[in-house]
Amino acid sequence: MGLNHPTDLGAWRRWQDAQQPWSRRVRAALAARRGRTDDAVLTAGGPAPRVVVALDATTPTALGALLRPAVSLDAPDVAVISPGPLGDSAPAGWDGRRGAAAALLDEVVGPRTVVLALGHFLPVGALAHAAARRAGARFVTVQHGLLTPHAPPLPEGTHLLAWSAADAEYWRSGRTDVTATVVGSQLLWDAAEAGATPADPDAPPVFLGQLHGAELPRQVLAATAEQFCRDTGATYRPHPSEKDRRSRATHARWERAGITVERSGTPLRELGSPVVSVFSTGVLEAAAAGLPAWVHLVDPPGWVTEFWERYGLSRWGGRPTSSPERPARAPSMAVAAAVRGMMAG
Repeated sequence: MGLNHPTDLGAWRRWQDAQQPWSRRVRAALAARRGRTDDAVLTAGGPAPRVVVALDATTPTALGALLRPAVSLDAPDVAVISPGPLGDSAPAGWDGRRGAAAALLDEVVGPRTVVLALGHFLPVGALAHAAARRAGARFVTVQHGLLTPHAPPLPEGTHLLAWSAADAEYWRSGRTDVTATVVGSQLLWDAAEAGATPADPDAPPVFLGQLHGAELPRQVLAATAEQFCRDTGATYRPHPSEKDRRSRATHARWERAGITVERSGTPLRELGSPVVSVFSTGVLEAAAAGLPAWVHLVDPPGWVTEFWERYGLSRWGGRPTSSPERPARAPSMAVAAAVRGMMAG
């Protein structure tokens, strides 16, 4: 098994657009008609960077996958291009300037540049990939999350820094233009480092919500969560993206029916409860931290079963998911080492 769209980014974008609510698609179309600028901020540690990081978002996973490895390199060698200022994420002493993203990238991307990104499926990553191709630069994709068949295709000719050999093979989906190196997951390394409050064996499970997900029908995800919470007394923890009107109405209905919706914002590892979900990354994070964790879905489709097997996720009712194997060094350091090797080559 592999990606539904292993090479065609346009087809993947059409699929993604079709999953969006009608109102969001209308707003996107209006914004496109008005014309959108590609303004961005280039934050650099020196005047002549050799590594350019395309950072589309300052989420913890993106920062861990891209910025943390980059800042461990020599500061004058690194620049970051992002939609807005890095704020507290910017290393002390780095200078930022605003401009058109394409023009900024053409200034700093040359034949010997290494460009780091999460891929070319988001605006900054797409512009960075285009700049790398114009300059003949090396474009490197860093994996930052779990992979389903609905993941975007890898950029043409990229070098992938993957969580595992199985993920590298899956994401490549038979392509020969993409090379790969296994570095591990900084996300899971951090979860293992932080540890967790010991789980109370009598505590009800926490079911991690995924109503925002497009990979499975919403009604399937909602029915699974509701039935599991009713059957086990589990609390429901909404995904941070479950803020739309429909999700909030579902939460309210469940609360009226006696299901507890957990909105405290307390880190999952501090709740001291078993963790269950359909295919959330949080299950693997919980297992890495030492919490009992499972997955659950009645009659899962084939890709979900393959996903569970690839990541070693245990079904509810069996033994808890084992903590993922930990690499010898932090994955961010492995990414940095790979980039140094490319800079020297």
